[in-house]
Amino acid sequence: MTLTKAEIAEQVHKQLGRNRKESARMVQALFEIIKDCLEDGKDVMISGFGKFSIRDRAERSGRNPLTGDTILLSAKKVVTFKCSGKLREKINGEKN
Repeated sequence: MTLTKAEIAEQVHKQLGRNRKESARMVQALFEIIKDCLEDGKDVMISGFGKFSIRDRAERSGRNPLTGDTILLSAKKVVTFKCSGKLREKINGEKN
């Protein structure tokens, strides 16, 4: 199941008792802050959840799936996510 921004905003509305528009603005603001930090090259660490960071991906060869031809994929930056130990334990049903 995919969780959308609208569904996150709805959960914020339910849990905090804010109106729906305000909840949607709060969720959008949070995502904008995360995007701005990543764009500036800063890591975003959310305690108990995980860490978003930017990594450089080197130039590499790939294959066109339609033709099978080898193509060169250029170097680029990618966003990575590493979950926290607490989140990993919760996902795996582990208890301390």
